[in-house]
Amino acid sequence: MEPENKAEPKKVVFSAIQPSGTITLGNYLGALKNWIALQDRYDCIYALADLHTITVRQDPAAFRRNTLEAYALLLACGIDPSKSLFFIQSHVPTHAQLAWILDCYTQFGELQRMTQFKDKSAKHPDNVNAGLFTYPSLMAADILLYQTDLVPVGVDQKQHLELTRNIAERFNGIYGPVFRIPDALIPEKGAKIMSLQDPAKKMSKSDSNVNASVAVLDRPDDIMRKFRRAVTDSEACVRYAPGKNGINNLMGIYSCVTGETMAQIEADFAGKGYGAFKAAVGEAVAEHLRPIQERYADYIKNRDYLEQCWNESGQKAFSISVRTLRKVMKKVGFLPPRRR
Repeated sequence: MEPENKAEPKKVVFSAIQPSGTITLGNYLGALKNWIALQDRYDCIYALADLHTITVRQDPAAFRRNTLEAYALLLACGIDPSKSLFFIQSHVPTHAQLAWILDCYTQFGELQRMTQFKDKSAKHPDNVNAGLFTYPSLMAADILLYQTDLVPVGVDQKQHLELTRNIAERFNGIYGPVFRIPDALIPEKGAKIMSLQDPAKKMSKSDSNVNASVAVLDRPDDIMRKFRRAVTDSEACVRYAPGKNGINNLMGIYSCVTGETMAQIEADFAGKGYGAFKAAVGEAVAEHLRPIQERYADYIKNRDYLEQCWNESGQKAFSISVRTLRKVMKKVGFLPPRRR
């Protein structure tokens, strides 16, 4: 009798998002919607990266409120605590502990080359702090703690993942195979949702133009208004083509929320102008977000349930991550404490 084939273990996926205010349609379609889809195929570990958030000065009360609301909203978007770990980064101290060790295996020149450091330094010249500079080492710790196989990233985040891989390979080269080397998982659709007012740049919650981004919790009337005012071009033809950044972005958004291909969208709106298409995109987005908003309204009223979810996930995340941390500390040569 031949032995039964054991099912191969699922690959581990890790990703995190900052709770620094409004979660936009770009965040949802570009990242969160894909997080939800991954839960049945992989062992998913998700976090609210609140330690990363304080590289920019925060108002304490607003920071706490944003973290609570972001946790409730991500559950409403579809993160399922029965399938995935979903915790708050600062609740799991192994992240900060490993980050310091990795700082000592990250080269100054590598951190200087990080695009995000340059961009944020320019935006916040009065607060170019050490945490902002070493931010990528903390991100590397987030990923490497869980022996992660795959990291869902947008095309603009690949630089940080490449640094994570470099740090892991450097450490492994000195001490042996301690860390698994993670690969990028780039979604086929919705990888980069652009501003509605300047489609050459990414949709951002920090944009000073209120019509440039749509928040997941925006009211339907506001969603419709923002899409009606979206920048397109003078051709007035719903056609996906190089250089047509505005209409390409709207078609990409419509495709993400309806599942239609670009060819189907072009056929549906043949002979129709941009006005009709913008209205259709707004309506489709508002309808897609409606059940998320309804679930959020229920979750945000149930603080006990939210605390139960993040506490249970945080405890499990610590149990997994501390094994990696202990192995790292042993390899480096730290004297172990007495086990309590």
